[in-house]
Amino acid sequence: MSAVARTAGRAFTCVWALLAAFAALAADVPYLTGRVVDNAEILSPAARGRLAAQLAAHEEATTDQVVVLTLGSLDGESIEGFATRVFDAWKLGQKGKDNGVLVIVAPGERRMRIEVGYGLEGTLTDAQAARIIRDRMTPRFKASDYEGGIAAGVDAILAALEGRAAEATPVTGTSKKAGGFLDVEGLDEFEADLPPWPMRILLGAFIFGVIGLFTVVGVLMPGMGWFLYVFLIPFWAMFPIIVLGVRGALVLLAIYVVGFPVAKLIVSRKPWYRKAKADLRKTGSATLGGVVITSSGARSGGSWSSGSSGSSGGFSGGGGSSGGGGASGSW
Repeated sequence: MSAVARTAGRAFTCVWALLAAFAALAADVPYLTGRVVDNAEILSPAARGRLAAQLAAHEEATTDQVVVLTLGSLDGESIEGFATRVFDAWKLGQKGKDNGVLVIVAPGERRMRIEVGYGLEGTLTDAQAARIIRDRMTPRFKASDYEGGIAAGVDAILAALEGRAAEATPVTGTSKKAGGFLDVEGLDEFEADLPPWPMRILLGAFIFGVIGLFTVVGVLMPGMGWFLYVFLIPFWAMFPIIVLGVRGALVLLAIYVVGFPVAKLIVSRKPWYRKAKADLRKTGSATLGGVVITSSGARSGGSWSSGSSGSSGGFSGGGGSSGGGGASGSW
């Protein structure tokens, strides 16, 4: 166990080293020069002035502090992580009230986010922030109307904070589709919140390594193969979402549901498979690729048993808290 622990410790250290390397490449937090920080230079001076005056009037009336930030690039960092760093560095909102809101637009990556302080999460909910991004900002950004999209987003945010209904202004070419396959409300916002690709690659190597191994075992093993087929369906349905998103996970699930029986049918016609199946039926055990298969499982030797009664220790979950309300989007 000590060797295993040392190996796990080294792997853990390597993962943290990779994460530290990614963090070192992250974009710098810009200086807070005003209520509108247009580092990407996508707003005209007149638009910046209007937004700054609007946000100043709202802050004077409510003490809520809303700031708009545009930047040219996230340098590979997720917009969620960058928004958290900016929010913490700028300390938006009043002390003790936590009533700040940060609107970030990164046109280089076609990403945006509304980050909401703790004190306003009940007033400007995650669902409201997602709707503002989807219905107010995204359609205009797709038309390269950055000024209109940011202005519409700010108007809707202030309306929500002030407890008044935002003006219903339909936008042509809205991102909300109807009737198409997988055109689900909020799906794009969910997939926009997935981890950045470097993290997805690490997670994918682990997830697909584990469930892929059990899938291969299920295809090759007589007896309990079909049990593994059914058992693994929820895993193939849920875990790939973290790496591929909802659409990619659905495609992968369909491939698994169809591909496993086809592969099983092909393998079952092989002579070695038929022999192992016959031996298992007659004697209760069979040898397959150096692995001894029994009616209760498989072993490579010794007295290992899948029951493993008397195992030491137990798994338990801890408690924790998470902040960073709001929503992200792309166009």
